[in-house]
Amino acid sequence: MKILVDIGHPGHVHLFKNLAKRMQQKGHEFLFTCRQKEYEIELLKAEGFNYKSFGKKYNTTAGKIFGLFKFDVMEIIQGLKFKPDIFMSHGSPYAAHAAAVLQKPHISLEDSGNWEQIKIYLPFTKSVLTPSVLVEDLGPKQIRYNGYHELAYLHPEYFQSKHTYHKILNIKEDEKYVLLRFVSWNASHDKGQNGFSEKEKEELVRYLTDRYTVFISSESKLPKEYQRFNIKIAPEQMHEVLSGATMFIGEGATMASEAGVLGTPSIYVNSLKRAYNEDQEQYGLVYNFQNGKNVLDKVKELEEIPSLKEVFRERQQKLLADKIDVTAFMMWFVENFPESQITMKTNPDYHLNF
Repeated sequence: MKILVDIGHPGHVHLFKNLAKRMQQKGHEFLFTCRQKEYEIELLKAEGFNYKSFGKKYNTTAGKIFGLFKFDVMEIIQGLKFKPDIFMSHGSPYAAHAAAVLQKPHISLEDSGNWEQIKIYLPFTKSVLTPSVLVEDLGPKQIRYNGYHELAYLHPEYFQSKHTYHKILNIKEDEKYVLLRFVSWNASHDKGQNGFSEKEKEELVRYLTDRYTVFISSESKLPKEYQRFNIKIAPEQMHEVLSGATMFIGEGATMASEAGVLGTPSIYVNSLKRAYNEDQEQYGLVYNFQNGKNVLDKVKELEEIPSLKEVFRERQQKLLADKIDVTAFMMWFVENFPESQITMKTNPDYHLNF
């Protein structure tokens, strides 16, 4: 079987990488397509995947409209060359449109519920796999499973910390550190949303630097006063670093969820709510804030918990016991498609076997 996977975000490389590796071991063939946004290409190279880059992504509204047509054509061309049996993506209109033109099925994964994206790809998609906690009803094509995207790569089956985070960061073994994440607010779903104000960032950084070593991951270039905190590691090392952090605080939903799955105390600061972050709050792993107000109070509250990391590891184990191995489920679904879609419609609990 040949599978073409379109990547729109660095997290999507992680989402599909174990599926690709395990299926390649069984003789299936994969091609990844992407645009240059952040670290997609570096991650694809690090994993040794066959990929094709379509060039830089557009950030303006006009650019995005032009890019929709341009990248559609480029995806179709790659489809003609590669001749995939199935297209896959995390809500990619390019993969969906190319699949429709080439009369091949497109299987999408979706956990964000961004209707401005969903309405562009859903009509051209055969099946959409979503976490069961996703609030949005996507209609008869939706297949729900009890898990998160982050479990496709951070489940203990696929990731175990090597405890090399201090070496990676070049800090002492007993040195406690905090990881911050700031987003660029350029994505279509970021329009009208907000996170930290500049004053709130300043207050938070000032407080943290008196107590921890601080590292900042940022989608856009950091202002001069924060550049000394800029984390300089290979993108594939981020999860190792995240696993060892005393806390994660940031505006990125994916990294907040990754921290939660890893058992790292996580504070998500964004007016845009995500169902998976809110579900993780039920386990006491992720704390959700609409803006930066009261975040510092939560940091201080967490600092009062004795053996903080051990407490969160116990909470992590409860979460893992409730959720499935998402990669194993995806692999079964793809290898047995379209019969797998029928199975899930007639027996929605079948995914619990994974």
